[in-house]
Amino acid sequence: MKKILPLLLQIVVAIILLKTLMFKFMAHPESVYIFKKVGLEPYGRIGTGITECIAGVLLLIPKTVWIGATISLGIIGGAIMMHLTKLGIEVNNDKGILFAIAVLTFILSGVILWIKRKEIKFF
Repeated sequence: MKKILPLLLQIVVAIILLKTLMFKFMAHPESVYIFKKVGLEPYGRIGTGITECIAGVLLLIPKTVWIGATISLGIIGGAIMMHLTKLGIEVNNDKGILFAIAVLTFILSGVILWIKRKEIKFF
């Protein structure tokens, strides 16, 4: 169980990060709306997508899991801050689902990083 739980968490976070890529890269109207509202369209949308892609892949490579989790914490932490300051919890009548997914991803990334903390070389 000690090896299965971290792997499951890594897969869940990677799927969440990688699943949202098509919305960002294909300029889905909701994604464009969000990034316009925070003043980062199109470069922020594309840059965020690239960063999430990198984090998602790193989460699936055993030696780089902690790096992927750290990147995920940073990028999703920024998304949560945008929700709390500029977007609001509910975006386009989504009942807060996008915000809830961001919070879940942030928490799971933190748990992964905590589990993998001994693998971080400079600590």
